[in-house]
Amino acid sequence: MKGFIQTIKNIWSIEELRKKLLITFALLLVYRFGSHIPLPGIDLSAINTDVLSARGKEGGNGFLELLNAFTGGGFSRASILALGIMPYISASIVVQLMGLALPYLQKLQKEGESGRKKITQITRWLTIAICLVQAPAYLTSVTSYFLPYSDPAIAPAYAVSPNSLWFWLPSTVILVTGTMFAMWLGEKITDKGIGNGISLIIMVGIMARLPEAFFSEVVSQKEIFVLFEIFGFLATILFMILLVKGIRQVPVQYVGRAQGGRGNYMKTFTNTVRQYIPLKINAAGVMPIIFAQAIMFLPGLLGRAIYSDGNIPYFVQSLGDPFSFWYNVVFGILIILFTFFYTAITIPVNQMAEDLRRNEGIIPRVKPGKDTANYLDDILSKITLPGSILLALAAVLPAIVYQFGVGTALSYFFGGTSLIIMVGVILDTVQQINTYLLNHHYDGMMQTDRVSKKMA
Repeated sequence: MKGFIQTIKNIWSIEELRKKLLITFALLLVYRFGSHIPLPGIDLSAINTDVLSARGKEGGNGFLELLNAFTGGGFSRASILALGIMPYISASIVVQLMGLALPYLQKLQKEGESGRKKITQITRWLTIAICLVQAPAYLTSVTSYFLPYSDPAIAPAYAVSPNSLWFWLPSTVILVTGTMFAMWLGEKITDKGIGNGISLIIMVGIMARLPEAFFSEVVSQKEIFVLFEIFGFLATILFMILLVKGIRQVPVQYVGRAQGGRGNYMKTFTNTVRQYIPLKINAAGVMPIIFAQAIMFLPGLLGRAIYSDGNIPYFVQSLGDPFSFWYNVVFGILIILFTFFYTAITIPVNQMAEDLRRNEGIIPRVKPGKDTANYLDDILSKITLPGSILLALAAVLPAIVYQFGVGTALSYFFGGTSLIIMVGVILDTVQQINTYLLNHHYDGMMQTDRVSKKMA
């Protein structure tokens, strides 16, 4: 405890770090405040603010629950930030995937800073386009849960009718503006604060729902069961840390040059610097889970459309229940497949081999060039299989703990997208803070950094 307090003092004593942390906290507070401001014309007391979240459980759409988690509950509160940062994330994913097929985007990726700015601008315009599609769809869901207007006593509760143009047009503009404002906040946090702003906004939105879920569990469960839940939650966090930080070290030797004879240069291994290439066990991050959840949205939607009489087959119904057996089996298989797909398209083994050859780096007992690319691809394939299985296990953990009696709200924090994002963002932010501390000759926040410093 004493060491922790001293670390806090060290952080506060660094003026630049202190300013960055204060800016980060202030901007995150602005975002959380905005997520509680409802759209004009909506009386939250006249609609069920939990209905969109409940619809995700009952109607077969865990993706809606994911969206609600990413927005810190703003999605179910009909907030001006109801769409949150998700349209920007969707646009970033689309641009990233399009970069594999469009030569123009590939050219921009190779142009350095100027190309990155152009890609950012394209992502922003695509974000607006996605918002213009998602905003009306969201308003359709919200307005369908307004109370009937047959009661004159209820009608004055609304500034405008939910079915009028004067509600839809301003609300659409506000939702689009809210997403752009959230995106701007994220960029400002990245530039002026500490950590990745977009990731921090998502993490804060997720964590905002954790206290409510925990206290509801304390009220509804016995003390001994809550104690087991706490230990299980801590064990799950440890599992997520190992999954996020797990790497396979591929040794690399960078060969120096030494002068020999008159003006002749020859390679020598006397000045060899030995390093390694860190290949992540889970190189795809949470993207396979997001892709898989988006796909799992379709069975429930198609089932309701095809079987309009309500006689939906059991198997189709189970694919719409995030806690059912068949949902999680299909969900896990999709995650494994998407992990291999996303890793293959985002880890450029050919480019890595070419960079090694250009920088006079070699992998011991492997020829440079094509052999090196094949060697890296083989290792990546071998570590991706266990990584994808562990990621699938992490994704279905909420359904497993739910079967043991953990409440619905808290079970979403036992693994899945929420916990992986929380652990990953916290570790990245702590790493940046450690860099500041070590540069100012202070011990880092984690024990590993203290050990590394003492060994150095």
